[in-house]
Amino acid sequence: MKNIIKSTIAILSVFIAFTSCNNTSKSDSKSGALAGNVAEKVYVAPGEHDEFYAFISGGFSGQLSVYGLPSGRLFKVIPVFSQDAEKAYGYNEETKPMLNTSHGFVPWDDSHHPDISQTNGEIDGRWIFINGNNTPRIAKIDLSTFETTEIIEIPNSAGNHSSSFVTENSEYVVAGTRFSVPIPQRDMPIKDYKGNFKGSLSFISIDPEHGHMDIKFQLIMPGFDYDLSHPGRGKSHGWFFFTTYNTEEASTLMEVNASQNDKDFIAAVNWKKIEEYVNNGGGTMMPAKYAHNVYDEATHSATSTMKKEVLTVNPLDVPGAVYFLPTPKSPHGCDVDPSGEYIVGNGKLSANLTVHSFTKMIDAIENKKFAGDAYGIPIINFEDVLAGVVEQPGLGPLHTEFDGKGNAYTTFFISSEVVKWKLGTWEVVDRQPCYYSVGHLMIPGGNSQKPFGKYVVAMNKITKDRYLPTGPEVTQSAQLYDISGDKMELLLDFPTIGEPHYAAGCPADLIKPRSKKLFKLEENKHPYAALNEADTKVVRDGKTVHIYMTTIRSHFSPDNIEGIKVGDKVYFHVTNLEQDYDVPHGISMIGANTSELLIMPGQTETFLWEPKEVGVWPFYCTDFCSALHQEMQGYVRVSPANSSTPLKWSLGEDIE
Repeated sequence: MKNIIKSTIAILSVFIAFTSCNNTSKSDSKSGALAGNVAEKVYVAPGEHDEFYAFISGGFSGQLSVYGLPSGRLFKVIPVFSQDAEKAYGYNEETKPMLNTSHGFVPWDDSHHPDISQTNGEIDGRWIFINGNNTPRIAKIDLSTFETTEIIEIPNSAGNHSSSFVTENSEYVVAGTRFSVPIPQRDMPIKDYKGNFKGSLSFISIDPEHGHMDIKFQLIMPGFDYDLSHPGRGKSHGWFFFTTYNTEEASTLMEVNASQNDKDFIAAVNWKKIEEYVNNGGGTMMPAKYAHNVYDEATHSATSTMKKEVLTVNPLDVPGAVYFLPTPKSPHGCDVDPSGEYIVGNGKLSANLTVHSFTKMIDAIENKKFAGDAYGIPIINFEDVLAGVVEQPGLGPLHTEFDGKGNAYTTFFISSEVVKWKLGTWEVVDRQPCYYSVGHLMIPGGNSQKPFGKYVVAMNKITKDRYLPTGPEVTQSAQLYDISGDKMELLLDFPTIGEPHYAAGCPADLIKPRSKKLFKLEENKHPYAALNEADTKVVRDGKTVHIYMTTIRSHFSPDNIEGIKVGDKVYFHVTNLEQDYDVPHGISMIGANTSELLIMPGQTETFLWEPKEVGVWPFYCTDFCSALHQEMQGYVRVSPANSSTPLKWSLGEDIE
């Protein structure tokens, strides 16, 4: 135990020393990290477009933000797992069901790892998937609208971290648990963790036409922690690779007790073999309660369905489906190069980078070169799967991406740098500092057979002297490097929505042709849509009132309403009649316990207002839409609950 504590103290001492050294750097305009005329490389002239989209996770914000590269300009924040008052996501009646879970309405999550759909091993720009880490969920964003259109909850999971990564023909997106738990959940002593807690690796099928998700099967694994994952590609297509740590199966004082083994594992999963087993009737249905939420673009509304069972698979029932590759030590990132030959395990507590060979793995499996097993799953001999080692490249390796030119780039958290090394020779060829404590990095297309090896984006955890101070919490940060030449060149710092974890990127030209500019009114199937001003009306059903309202520059119809009573539940169903690109309208009602609505052209959205006091209460447009925006308003008269005031509405004339 003393040796373990000494080792932990030594690691912490190195971290403090490097952090202290890095944080003494000063970045002013005369002596900063940037030299030469690099500003030209990131300058995008007014009216011109960036070459790439970068989709950067928001971590604890529960969102996904969209930036242009090389400019670093923020284009949009896409709400996914968190409510967003700007867009009314999670506030309006249409999107509230998107945040439903088996635990009830959960309007937040910890979003980590976005990944773009692929076709034939190349990113195709159709959808992007991202995980919710806290309440296990996977979301799909449609890149024609940049809106979240589906969220599926993951049962039998906790800390949905090794997610969401997509196979090279978008057959599956995976959701691997970070924390092992009792499966099924039950009341039991935590000290009985070992041998009783289990991990789950969920394979979620993706409909090739619409992207609709469904849990195909869950692989129930030994009770380790499953950290990150990536799919095989090319020659290793049909396999998935997951890092594990805590193979000790400790449940307390994890920084010591989960760091005792010299090697943990990368789990290699032959999902093609398991898919065949399942398609032939294999697996066991297990009771499980989880929400599946789908947004329908035709009705502009989401529905939430509570599922009651999930198909589970015991790996021992599918011989040859799962193997363990020993990997030093507490590996975090698990990354596969564009050819599918090399699997990189980034051991956080290892001095070296370990690279496994897929070809050698298959040979070891065929020739049964095993070093025993873990819970019946074969462990391949370390030397028989090892492709090579990058010797002492830095301190605290985390994640690796590839440029498609035979080079790999790895982040080092403790030594705060990105290190470039060559596949096959394992030699370090370049390194550049980060400011500071870098986590993930991203090369557009770096998680595919065809990376666009022009830029790498590093996402940093600490920025204490990089920006003007903003109190105890300093802005989150990304840094952009040019990797088109032999040497990396730092081009740009830019702040990000916090906290950035991973990112996905692709050329803008993949997405722009599919970008939707408006919703066609004739395709609007919302049950409360008013598709022209003649359709506007107010309908009472007991104490529930439905207002069928339209909006167009520069008025609401109706703009005056009477006959609403204290205690009513009033639903404003507002349709934007505009059919011009980039002409949204907003609406907000005084006293409404929700956000404003922001309604795109041709779209219908709804908010609920429950008046509690008599009076005449205004509503107005919240999105500046014309020179007469200030005049875009209306009134609702609220009478006592027992009033006999009739229900009336008007536009342009006095109410009689």
